[in-house]
Amino acid sequence: METWAELTAEGAPFAWSETEVRGMTMRTFDAAPPNMRLLWESSAVHGDATYLVYEDESYTYAEAHAIVRSLADVLYTQHGVRAGDRVAIAMRNFPEWVFSYWAICSLGAAAVGMNAWWTGQEMSFGLTDSEPKVLICDEERLERVIPLLPALRAVRPMHVMSVRTDLELPDDATRWEDVVAPASAPDSLPDADIQPDDDMCIFYTSGTTGFPKGAQLTHRGCLHNLLHMAFNTAATAMTTAKLAPADAPPLPEPGNPAILVPTPLFHVTANNCVLHPGTALGAKIVLMRRWDPARALELIERENVTIFTGVPTMSREMLLHADWETRDTSSLESMGGGGAALQPDLVDKIDKAAGDVKPQTGYGLTETHGIITAISAAFFTAEPASAGPIMPTFEHKVIDEEGNEVAAGEFGELVVRGPAVVKGYLNRPEATAESMPEGWFRTGDIVTVDENGFVFIVDRAKDMVIRGGENIYCSEVEAAIYEHPEVAEAAAFGVEDERLGEKVAVAIFRTPGATLDEAALSAHLTDRIAKFKHPEVVFFVDEPLPQNANGKFLKRELRESLTA
Repeated sequence: METWAELTAEGAPFAWSETEVRGMTMRTFDAAPPNMRLLWESSAVHGDATYLVYEDESYTYAEAHAIVRSLADVLYTQHGVRAGDRVAIAMRNFPEWVFSYWAICSLGAAAVGMNAWWTGQEMSFGLTDSEPKVLICDEERLERVIPLLPALRAVRPMHVMSVRTDLELPDDATRWEDVVAPASAPDSLPDADIQPDDDMCIFYTSGTTGFPKGAQLTHRGCLHNLLHMAFNTAATAMTTAKLAPADAPPLPEPGNPAILVPTPLFHVTANNCVLHPGTALGAKIVLMRRWDPARALELIERENVTIFTGVPTMSREMLLHADWETRDTSSLESMGGGGAALQPDLVDKIDKAAGDVKPQTGYGLTETHGIITAISAAFFTAEPASAGPIMPTFEHKVIDEEGNEVAAGEFGELVVRGPAVVKGYLNRPEATAESMPEGWFRTGDIVTVDENGFVFIVDRAKDMVIRGGENIYCSEVEAAIYEHPEVAEAAAFGVEDERLGEKVAVAIFRTPGATLDEAALSAHLTDRIAKFKHPEVVFFVDEPLPQNANGKFLKRELRESLTA
């Protein structure tokens, strides 16, 4: 708390004041710039430093800025893209995703990050809902969208720009390489009037039923998430220095980071929590075509990656992979990420990995532009079950099912308000009002908050199993199961029971050569969790568990397929 007070005091780097934001009084950082275009323009100072690496391609900051200026000019002069418009991006983590993003946002338009896993029908929904002036897409997405174009264009014109494809193009479509010409790019970006609460991007939430909702992320929200991440880094470093013995050697000066990006850029984990801070720091950002632990370890060695930020299953898969022992991972300084909770055993495994790798995580949602809490290094190993303290500009409450605030240390749903809560859901005023009454966002996560302000996530409210009136949190069951060395992946969920209402089931993917069976699992859990929490239905599967694009296990799909 002493460090926290120092960093947020009047005149300090993270001082905040109360400001009116969209008709509500909120805490905002005094040092926050008015928009993200300024952040992008400031990154030009990194010049010839490497910005992006993809496969055997490499782009410096100077080259990236020329490409972005050229594309922004094309969007502005040829397609009339202005502040308040939208441009959709539908592709893999190609460098063109990043260039498109910065060009769109620098015009004051909103980048619509379309889920690259979407089917044609889902793409049709997203494009109809967001109404972009232009769609920039790769070959796989182009193939899906071509049959949809007549119906979409009958409602609203939409130009298509194709990336990395030799396919025959539909009418009113261009190839990236025919229109983006960095060698003849203008010296500056087109003028744009961008306000703090203008939409920066639209990211669609991964709903479990029905169509997803387009969360409206703002420039102000993205900048506050960035500053929250910087605050956590500064607070960790300052507290570590204060606790170090007087005769301890000084900590080495940090060099330019190199960050591996294994998760898709159409989610806040990769975009807001990696691309934004990486760009601000002048980092080298290494993109992956698709997730593969062996390829990730190869890239860590080849590019001297210092930071790995993915979802927990990715860190676990790398640590379990045979190549972990043979690849040079000595450059790694931190490992972890977000998208789901890091189980305590994984925090310990990362901490004990070869070299000086520090575990780190951030907890948040699309609707909070990224992190609500963060924790890393020795603080994480000391409290491996915690997600860390809530960041400075968030107000928070923990409420019961009736909406009443609960006492400190009791279970309840976390509700937060602040400038990093999204403006709302695109075209969904009712959903916005339900999820964010008076700006208070209902996270749907059951938590406890201790006397030091550290948050402990118990479970998603919808993942809780009620067995004979007893609440069972699947995350607790999974954490206990993961402590068995022969478990590679585990997902617990509820199944119907005639007598008790529900009972716990679990799907387990074992490590190679494992002999774990149901009896051994029960014995393993005996001293770890109460008997009534033990899985009563166990499925041992022969393939990795299905995940969505953000690395979260598809529990509904598992439940339906395994119990059919």
